[in-house]
Amino acid sequence: MGVIRKRRSVREFLKKPVEPEKIDLLVEAALRAPSSRGLDPWEFIVVTDRELLQKLSGSKPHGADFLAGAPLGLVACANPATSDVWVEDASIASLYVWLAAEALGLGACWIQIRQRSHDENQSARDYIARLLRIPAHLQVEAIIAVGYPKRKNSPHLKSNLKYDKVSFNFYREPCAEKG
Repeated sequence: MGVIRKRRSVREFLKKPVEPEKIDLLVEAALRAPSSRGLDPWEFIVVTDRELLQKLSGSKPHGADFLAGAPLGLVACANPATSDVWVEDASIASLYVWLAAEALGLGACWIQIRQRSHDENQSARDYIARLLRIPAHLQVEAIIAVGYPKRKNSPHLKSNLKYDKVSFNFYREPCAEKG
């Protein structure tokens, strides 16, 4: 639970590269993620090239600009023909990367790509696909920005968690314990 309790979205990173051995562990975490029926519809592109990260930061009008300051981006793609739940599977694998990053002393932040626009003429997926040479059969779910946090944010307080969003056995039966 420690990693889950500490995890925060990190959008500002130190100008320090992520070591190859930590990148290997992040990739391993992604590849160990469960998937429906073990179909593993996801594929990942590890991006460390500063120029590519800068271009990827412009993949959509809002919510990706901080990728320009990250030393690492993992682009989560998936093949819809492999699994009807590719969105969920790619999301779970991306979350594994995020939690592994926290466990390794890194910070991370999810950048939603699926169903987002680059501009009025092009989807974020198509912009990224052209940039990274992603084949047409793959969809881009998200990019996980990873790096050493510029500052550590305090964990969310347990008392601020939205326990009113949890029911017990039946909808809107309060959860027994909040503390």
